[in-house]
Amino acid sequence: MKKGWKIAGTVIGIILVIVLLRGCVVTSYLIPSSGMENSLFQGERILVNKWSYGLRLPFMSLWNYHRWGDTPVEKEDIIVFNNPANLSEPVIDQREVFISRCIGVPGDTLLIDSLFSVIPSEKNAPDQKFLYAYPRAREKQLDSLLNLLSIQDNRLMGQDSARNVRSFSRYEFYLLEQAMNGNCWIELLNKEDSIEALRPLIVPGKGKAVRVYPWNRTLLCNTLVLHENKQAEIKNDTLYVEGQPVQHCYFCKDYYWVGANNSINLSDSRLFGFVPKDHVIGKASLIWFSKEKETGVFKGYRWKRFFKPVK
Repeated sequence: MKKGWKIAGTVIGIILVIVLLRGCVVTSYLIPSSGMENSLFQGERILVNKWSYGLRLPFMSLWNYHRWGDTPVEKEDIIVFNNPANLSEPVIDQREVFISRCIGVPGDTLLIDSLFSVIPSEKNAPDQKFLYAYPRAREKQLDSLLNLLSIQDNRLMGQDSARNVRSFSRYEFYLLEQAMNGNCWIELLNKEDSIEALRPLIVPGKGKAVRVYPWNRTLLCNTLVLHENKQAEIKNDTLYVEGQPVQHCYFCKDYYWVGANNSINLSDSRLFGFVPKDHVIGKASLIWFSKEKETGVFKGYRWKRFFKPVK
């Protein structure tokens, strides 16, 4: 009889250890699609470290969101998170699980196109410099604007009888353009580098303000409604928050912009917007199983990918 109780106690103990490990330390997830190739292949199984950004306590339906040892998500981390756009499931940790690469952290400015795809190339990076021309008579006015906006290490690149030439990054030009309130007298010297279709997207952070524009208005409205528990709506091309028209939005959470490795796969922020920190489960850390689809029991194993760190 005593031996039976010992066996039962051992089995229960093992089950409890497994449950605690899976809920609080590390868990395994299956990669369901090709969206993260070539970092992760469809059908691979990975281990996710739930302590990477601080432990998000399980059973959120009981005590809401709490995280022990909170640390920020780093750019380029491959993260596992709950679906931010699932309106049918109110409890965050009961929603579907997604995986993507973090490409924007709170406070980042990302250059995006009209489809909210981040422009990653060297040519279109926000800090890449381009040549801009402006009237010579505006030199002193430009110097004042540069001081006001804290744009430093900028010098005259050339001039002719009517114009001066300087170099600015796309973001620096954006700041200058906004400071001129629609009366911008700086123009791109090489028209092939036109950025009319590109916009700077600021990733919201806790306590930070984000300016409202026609192209980000719906995204900000949805974020406020879904994740900030605020009453927000768009009326007559104006964003109203708690019944008041606003030109800036303030947020109580940190957010991230995520993207799939495969641009054809839309299961990323282009589809569901910003990912709040409370939706983040952990960091993809290790591939423990890798096998090609439909290859039979004894074929298709990618042995070189077994126990390979996720990058």
